[in-house]
Amino acid sequence: MIENRTILLIDDEPQIRRVLRASLTSHGASVLDVQNGEEALALLRNQTVDLVLLDMNMPGMGGLETCRAIRNGWDIPIIIVSVRESDKDKVEALDAGADDFVSKPFSFDELMARIRAALRRSGFASDTTPKKVSAPGLEIDFEQRRVVVSGKPVRLTPTEFDILRYLIANANKPVPHRRLLQAIWGPEYGEQIEYLRVFINQLRKKIEPAGARPVFITTEPRIGYRFVLAEG
Repeated sequence: MIENRTILLIDDEPQIRRVLRASLTSHGASVLDVQNGEEALALLRNQTVDLVLLDMNMPGMGGLETCRAIRNGWDIPIIIVSVRESDKDKVEALDAGADDFVSKPFSFDELMARIRAALRRSGFASDTTPKKVSAPGLEIDFEQRRVVVSGKPVRLTPTEFDILRYLIANANKPVPHRRLLQAIWGPEYGEQIEYLRVFINQLRKKIEPAGARPVFITTEPRIGYRFVLAEG
């Protein structure tokens, strides 16, 4: 899955860059590495990459600021790597536009699973997904990857968009946690319900009416989630 893919590694620690570069290239990836956000942005203006691995804690332009800058200019998967692992830290990373969050220390197998899932992006797309969805206060154009909430465009990360598309492909049906996790992140996942909850909460913050109980993405207790879409 990562063969012939170009991965940009952003980390201020040379040893980590060397180890990850060697491991990723041994699996067929082409790796570009820089030590800070400023260098990353300059590189992205001249190079095409398939995925970004970004350390959260860097001097100067920090990881979150770098993530926001990349997300504002490029639609590529971003995985943040950090020694911090609280829900608050994960939410901050997702708010900044990250697609995933990996806590240090991590196994290379775990990192590879996250990278494969991020690169797969839309691999689960279904012919049953409508091209456009219209509901009170919500407009979605899947071909243009455009979401409008209450008349205002809303930018979703690639992962958030894929979660939304999968739920809508199964509109009005309960989607079990395991099925949703494996559809988006791959067969290695299935039990990480709290991990999924963080992503669902972020998606709700962007598309649900402010201050109201969820009307689109509802919770099915002990089962999973359901996207509620009026028939017709």
